[in-house]
Formats: sequence, C-alpha cells, structure tokens
Amino acid sequence: MTTLFISDLHIDSNSGAITDQFLALLGSAAREAEALYILGDLFESWVGDDAADRAQIAAIAGLKALTDSGVPCFVMHGNRDFLLGAQFCAMTGARLLPDPLIITLHGEPILVMHGDALCTDDRAYQRLRATVRDPGWQRQFLALSVTARRALADAARVGSQAHTAGLDYAISDVNPSSVALALRSAAVSTLLHGHTHRPGIHPLDVDGRACTRIVLGDWHARGSVLRWDRGGPELAFLPR
Repeated sequence: MTTLFISDLHIDSNSGAITDQFLALLGSAAREAEALYILGDLFESWVGDDAADRAQIAAIAGLKALTDSGVPCFVMHGNRDFLLGAQFCAMTGARLLPDPLIITLHGEPILVMHGDALCTDDRAYQRLRATVRDPGWQRQFLALSVTARRALADAARVGSQAHTAGLDYAISDVNPSSVALALRSAAVSTLLHGHTHRPGIHPLDVDGRACTRIVLGDWHARGSVLRWDRGGPELAFLPR
C-alpha cells in the first residue's frame, strides 16, 4: 500500500484550481492509499474552525468523504493554519498531529515536520511563531469576532509577504545545523517536511550517518505529492 504526503496547498476562496485538483486527488489516488498526511498549510489562512470560506468548506467535505471511505487522514499545523482545532477534526474525520512527530513506514522511522521551525536564521519569524503558538494568545484571538480575526489575518499576511520579499534566499530556507540537530535528536535518518516550497530529495551526512531530507512542494502552479510504498519515496508533480 502507498502512503501519500502533501503540504502547502494554501486553499482559500481565490484558489479554485488548487481546490479542484485537491478534490480530484481525494476522489482518486487517495481512495487507494493506506493513509493521507497533510503536513501543514492546507489553508492559506485559518482564523478559527467557525470561519471557513466556500473553498475551505469544499475541501473539508472532500476530506470527510475520504475518511468516511475508510482512509485515515492526518493533518499537521502549518504557519498559516495553526488554529485548526477540534471542530475541524469533527468536520473532516482527520486527526491533528503534533509537530514534530516520528512515524514508521515499512519498518523505517521518519521524522515529519511542517518545516517552519527549521528556518532558524529568520529570527523575527521564530519570535512570531512562538507568540501565535502560545495557548493564551490563541484564546484571546479566538474570542474576537470572525470579522476582526479575518481583518487581523489579512494584515498579518500583507506583513508576512513584505517580510519574506525582503529576506535573503538562504535565510528563508531551513538552517543546515537545525536540520542536523532535528535528525540527531530524533535518532532517525530521514526527515520529511514542507513549508519552503522548494521540493526535492537531498542526501546529507549527520555525524557520519547517511541521512535524507525530503521536501514537499507547494500547489501554486501544479499539484505536488509524495508517494511512499515498499519501494521507497517518490516525489511526483500533478499537472493541472
């Protein structure tokens, strides 16, 4: 059986082609999979389980149909949808995963992450990440009206785009020492993550051990999926 991994779809009301392609995947290859893992940023913005837009509602319905068919789905928070909660799980039948997490595929332990925690050279972002992941901050934010939450999220997105545009290419990518530390701490040889939108399979050496870092692609121009069966991982792109 094949396990599927995706990330960084960034679904919202402006992403009709992405939403359609995601729903097509859920109705085809995902139905034959052993499991589907979504490693963060399924949605472009998520300001609470009570505030989904039309495209997000369609994606939720597609996930519910998948899990109702018997295929388990696991979702990890991303930097855009870190407020996914219990109601989202009830609506989709999916399970939220902690970040990071070690899973086992065909006898091999794999460290899975969204990936933003590895971008440690971007110190301003890491400070923001710590703030918005704080339970107290999240309670205060979710207590606001949906309108207020959306306005704040829109402003934050504009600020994030300006911040990212001003970064050096290397700073916005993962830090090699942070990658090595993650692999060393987890005592595994394979790391799988998204977030950077720079798909690839990268061999590396950690303390004399041959290791691999696999990066999932985003869905802006085309679909991207990692298929993992007994033959190992295969990173594939889905033409739109």
